[in-house]
Amino acid sequence: MATMQVVQIKRYGGIDELVQVEVERPEPAADQVLINVHAIGINPVDYKVRAGYIPGFFGENNFPLVLGWDVAGTIAAVGADVSQWQVGDPVYGMVNFPTPAGAYAEYVLAPASEVAPKPASLSFEAAAAVPLVALTAWQAFDAVDLQAGDRALIHAAAGGVGHVAVQLAKLRGAHVIATASARNESFVRALGVDQFVDYTAALFEQQIEPVDVVFDTVGGEVQARSYAVLKPHAGLVTIVGSPPEELAAAHAGKSLSHLVHADQAQLAAIAQLIDSQQLRIELEQVFDFAELGAAHERMQSNRVRGKIVVKVI
Repeated sequence: MATMQVVQIKRYGGIDELVQVEVERPEPAADQVLINVHAIGINPVDYKVRAGYIPGFFGENNFPLVLGWDVAGTIAAVGADVSQWQVGDPVYGMVNFPTPAGAYAEYVLAPASEVAPKPASLSFEAAAAVPLVALTAWQAFDAVDLQAGDRALIHAAAGGVGHVAVQLAKLRGAHVIATASARNESFVRALGVDQFVDYTAALFEQQIEPVDVVFDTVGGEVQARSYAVLKPHAGLVTIVGSPPEELAAAHAGKSLSHLVHADQAQLAAIAQLIDSQQLRIELEQVFDFAELGAAHERMQSNRVRGKIVVKVI
């Protein structure tokens, strides 16, 4: 019996709940591929699920859970109906989201349609940082119909989703206003923003003119205050919970909550942007597989610039 190492949790809680164990290596179903995982991208949703902040995501009856969705690696086996992929192909993807995916592992199963060729110019570590954040921003801008010339406010622009969102909004021709702390100003300006807003210096809504689109990655009072800067009939799209419709209505705007989904064609387009040097990914730190707990701890600080990745191979 072939086996593999995984990191799982048996209950919600702190980083000590992340435990490495040996389990049987799975075999792909007809429409699946088995990926030999080289690197895993860590996202805020990882620690939020682990800590039990969003128990409705999986419920209480799915333990032990193997978390993780962002992966880069090589195809180790293909299902009987899979013709697109060959053993050894380098791929990346956000697999099985938002179900228990099992990416904190040496091998992970994924629908063959949910992975795409790894960007040729990136290492496996850098590629693993891309899928969830890039797909999130891409799909959010589709949902709110961001157009060339639109004024777009992007919150937390130095973060994982934020720094990619800034670049994708600029590629769409938007006028980008970005919030971040002063320590990240040079980094965010280098992404091409049109206006940088230090949210620690003064209320952001006092520093900017009305906008057509708000991309909210923060939620809470930041989201609530964002409606004040929306033009009439403009839109706020959030990836953090469901915004209250009455707030949007009070400002004659619209609000959307977006949950990212896998999309092979979008991943391929994102890879093309990366390989043509139109989109870059910031890696703050790469941890070893045995340091997954430390990776979670760093992610929980909410002060990460760019992305955190775990190297498996």
